[in-house]
Amino acid sequence: MRWSTIAGCVGNGYAMDGIKMNSWIFVALGGAIGSVARFKLSGWVLEQATDWRFPLGTFLVNVLGCLFIGGLAGLAMKEDFFTTETRLFLFTGITGGFTTFSALGLETFYLLRRGELLVAGGYVSASLICGLLALWLGYALMSYSIGR
Repeated sequence: MRWSTIAGCVGNGYAMDGIKMNSWIFVALGGAIGSVARFKLSGWVLEQATDWRFPLGTFLVNVLGCLFIGGLAGLAMKEDFFTTETRLFLFTGITGGFTTFSALGLETFYLLRRGELLVAGGYVSASLICGLLALWLGYALMSYSIGR
């Protein structure tokens, strides 16, 4: 089964400009739930681990997001276990709102399962390196423009 079929987007004939309005609602509702869950969990962990220098809240959110999306993917491997709307709500909405790291983890997992070790390694490396470079660039541009 292809990743796009599991996630419920492209593989089911839904192009971005052709997604039904109710699909947007499922994604938005799931995203709201995931974002609030991330906010609450991260805040709770921060209160419990005040002396930690390690960003434990974000780390736990990322790992739990991977656990959640892994479980969903295992269920989704069964044909027709989730409707398209349910996949959009759970994968794109809730897990996307909770953490995008879970999507990186799932996509890497599927690359590894297909034996595409170099692609998986390149994807993880490029995601981390490009993400940090983009963060640095955004920070530098904004701090430079604000400092003028």
